Amino acid sequence: MTSRQRSTSSSVDPPVRREVVLGVDTHGEVHVAAVISPLGKILATESFPATAAGYRQLLVWARKRGTVRRAGVEGTGTFGAGLSRYLLAQQIQVYEVNRPDRSARRLLGKSDPLDAQAAARAVLSGRARARAKSGDGPVHSARMLKLAKDSAVKARTQAINQLKAVLVIADPALREQLSSLGNRELFRTCARLGLSGGGGDEDAVAQATHLTLRMLAERIQQLTAQIDELNQRLTRLVEHHAPQLLEPVGIGPDSAVTLLITMGDNPERLNTEASFAALCGVSPIEYSSGRRSTRRLNHGGDRQANAALHRIVFTRLRHDPRTRAYYERRTQEGKTDVRSSDASSDTPPARSSTWSDRLPAPLRYRGVRET
Repeated sequence: MTSRQRSTSSSVDPPVRREVVLGVDTHGEVHVAAVISPLGKILATESFPATAAGYRQLLVWARKRGTVRRAGVEGTGTFGAGLSRYLLAQQIQVYEVNRPDRSARRLLGKSDPLDAQAAARAVLSGRARARAKSGDGPVHSARMLKLAKDSAVKARTQAINQLKAVLVIADPALREQLSSLGNRELFRTCARLGLSGGGGDEDAVAQATHLTLRMLAERIQQLTAQIDELNQRLTRLVEHHAPQLLEPVGIGPDSAVTLLITMGDNPERLNTEASFAALCGVSPIEYSSGRRSTRRLNHGGDRQANAALHRIVFTRLRHDPRTRAYYERRTQEGKTDVRSSDASSDTPPARSSTWSDRLPAPLRYRGVRET
């Protein structure tokens, strides 16, 4: 090949696009994005509306600066949830970025462009390692149903407390009539209360009392029906997508759903069983200084998942002989009650492509063992 041919060939070769890192500071109405080079140079900063069209504009704008394979997004579970799902659908790795610490904000200041640049740098440096949840599968459906159920349970508890508080100050005859009834019969009886006749002040108070008790009882019954329906839907969801999670002793539908929500629809973001333990706040953390070498329990993580594991362990301690034997053995080895129940397994889970195949393994933590 002649030099003229070589120069002609090189002139038509497409330029190699460099990789860039995207960072986004999310808000309710507007997202602020920043693009930086692999060396940390700020290439561009821009604002986009928090809409479907805005998501497309943001990605097109970022790709004009280079190839986008990684993105750091603040609030992937709140204001950035829609953007995270869109970027994941475009085969971009999305990382959850925490807000900058206070010392950095005092030194550098606070603004949306600075936060977006900090998000991109967190991904570039490797500080942001938590992969965002995809939020597009059955686990996200479970999260919505669990949200509705928790709200209904809280409202029902409040209504029950109010009904019983009204009974305390009600007319003695009415209070004596209802005091011996159990909760279910009490609610049915109050729901059937009618308005007493008469026009005096005492009759007005009695009418108000009866009306209040009836409305509270009807509200309790309505909320109970909603809770029962949501429980049935959540149970069917777990039985269909992760039936093996209900097989171990001590794991009911509610605890199973909580663990599914913590895991997310894309469990490949958690590489090991230890990652899931840290996410649930049950992993050991180095706590050494000087000659003292020790560890303490992780006090962070998802507290709902932590509470679910707590319930599972104590249920198994009452009903499963293998868990009791393990607990007694660890106690005899000198572990305290807390350390015995928080002990973890050293065996990593098998790699799998679906979350339903991987979920039971992390339950070996906190003494939940199937061996």
